[in-house]
Amino acid sequence: MVKAPKTFRYFKKITKSVYKRIKLFVKYRLGWLRVPIIIPYHGYGDGETLLVSGYVTEDKGMAKPDEKHTRWENLLAMIKRYSSDEIPGALVTIDVDGQRQEATTGDTGLFKVRFDTVSLASKKKSEWILYVATLHSDITEDDRQVSTRGEILIPGSDCEFAVVSDVDDTILVSHATQALRKLWLMLWRNSRTRKPFPGVAAFYRALHVGRDGKQFNPFFYVSSSEWNLYDLLEDFCIYNGFPKGVFLLRELKVNILKFWKSGGGDHQHKYRKIKVLFDTYPGMSFILIGDNGQHDPEIYSQIAKEYPSRIRAIYIRVVRKKGRYRRLSEIKARLELLHVPMILAHDTVEAARHAIENKLIAADSEAGIVLDAEEDSLR
Repeated sequence: MVKAPKTFRYFKKITKSVYKRIKLFVKYRLGWLRVPIIIPYHGYGDGETLLVSGYVTEDKGMAKPDEKHTRWENLLAMIKRYSSDEIPGALVTIDVDGQRQEATTGDTGLFKVRFDTVSLASKKKSEWILYVATLHSDITEDDRQVSTRGEILIPGSDCEFAVVSDVDDTILVSHATQALRKLWLMLWRNSRTRKPFPGVAAFYRALHVGRDGKQFNPFFYVSSSEWNLYDLLEDFCIYNGFPKGVFLLRELKVNILKFWKSGGGDHQHKYRKIKVLFDTYPGMSFILIGDNGQHDPEIYSQIAKEYPSRIRAIYIRVVRKKGRYRRLSEIKARLELLHVPMILAHDTVEAARHAIENKLIAADSEAGIVLDAEEDSLR
């Protein structure tokens, strides 16, 4: 009798539900059960405290996205993205700057570690430093180790402010409030064929380098999308020329039967993640960017009440007017009492002009943003 591979035996041992056991058996018989891999997420810190996270999962076996992929190829990629199995209970070792910590993956395959003993605070310029994550377990054949490299963002003295940006309907056209249109985009498009809002990538690049073009203002992309979509969102940003940044996504996994709910539900996790950023960088001011399709104005208003002196501006893209504009006006009026400007922008150029007037970006950046917006509109 041929012995089943270690990966199958490990999944069988940790799998409790009947549904998952049936899925595991079918995947094994069809030869779809793949090896475990580590997906390293961008970490961040202040040079003394570092926050690192990642995901241990079965290899999804997805092809690199391409503009020429058919709708069915994109549909298959989305199915793989949500049907691959996370690996809980796996031991991961993280090494950074001579320091080492161990972490065990949780129920959703995520691991998190916090380093409090590193000493990188003397760095004058912002940089990305490397870390190595290694999987040690009995999951793989021949007890081989699975290792990968990730990066950690350390802002330096060349930062004037940090930017916190929502993703859906802020930089990526998602139709988050329209279920059928949202589902159509998720199923039939990929990271190379999804569209950015016109001019937003150029605006973000201008914010990244600041008013004199010499700054390194860090970006944090905070979204209610699940970690399952990390590869899609990261590739979308790279492909469209957005500043390299840290993604902070939703930790609750949505399975293949409920993936269409991605980005919905309780958004308070965004508030908690933004609050951690403010506490991690107590001497830094922030720009918050979102839209009014869901709850960004309310979340940003909540943050502003706690840190009014540290918010340079809040930019809200108006994607819904009906039933929401009055509420927006009320929030804007309350923020004015805190001396926190909230700009309700109907397009990127409108937001960019405010940023120029307030010396957040260079005056000569407007022409490039306008041109980028025109080119994006023709895609």
